[in-house]
Amino acid sequence: MIDAKNISKSFGDQQILRNISFHFEEGKTNLIIGQSGSGKTVLMKCLVGLYDVDEGDIEYDGRSYSKLSFKKKKKIRQEIGMLFQGGALFDYMTVEENIMFPLSMFTRESYEEKLKRVNFCLERVNLEGQNALMPSELSGGMIKRVAIARAISLNPKYLFCDEPNSGLDPQTAGVIDELISEITHDFNMTTIVNTHDMNSVLKIGENIAFINQGELWWTGNKISVLKADNTVLNDFIFATELTKRLK
Repeated sequence: MIDAKNISKSFGDQQILRNISFHFEEGKTNLIIGQSGSGKTVLMKCLVGLYDVDEGDIEYDGRSYSKLSFKKKKKIRQEIGMLFQGGALFDYMTVEENIMFPLSMFTRESYEEKLKRVNFCLERVNLEGQNALMPSELSGGMIKRVAIARAISLNPKYLFCDEPNSGLDPQTAGVIDELISEITHDFNMTTIVNTHDMNSVLKIGENIAFINQGELWWTGNKISVLKADNTVLNDFIFATELTKRLK
């Protein structure tokens, strides 16, 4: 689990996050939602340590990340898997080499051991046998699945997904949502998804934080989100085509 405790963050005179506290639950898909410019991306970057917070604390299973030494922070970073918005595969590496990259960086395993892990991850995302393909040969959905395989290659305790459905058609996006949910529950990970896709919210939103203008405005889940007594949240939800069809 990850706890954000009274997090505030500014850039110059502009305050982006104001006193945000939220408990990200282990074994669940935790979603950060909000409009563009709401602060959700900055919050995620604070959680993974790309930005230092100005005030407050971030705890990983009781470990105060903000107060740890560089060496101890590095240990936590090795427990984090990251799925970037565009997949961020190395275009000059094969699928196998992309997934093996973090294993080569952070482990001393033999090539045979690393290959075994690569093949396991490929099988887990339904891409077994596709080791030799280059990113240019992959569809958008396949790129995201390879990126997920790479993100879980080190068997992380925490999985961060930044707009995982960006650029995907609804059917493929649904496959990615289901895969993220399955992996979260199978490996009991603390998964945090940054999204404005209401399809994702209604499908996998087990624990949701709605951020508006840098503040935490609402918390709940995919069942309660449609019944929320929050005008700003309702405006955000019902602006999507999906929810219009559900009305």
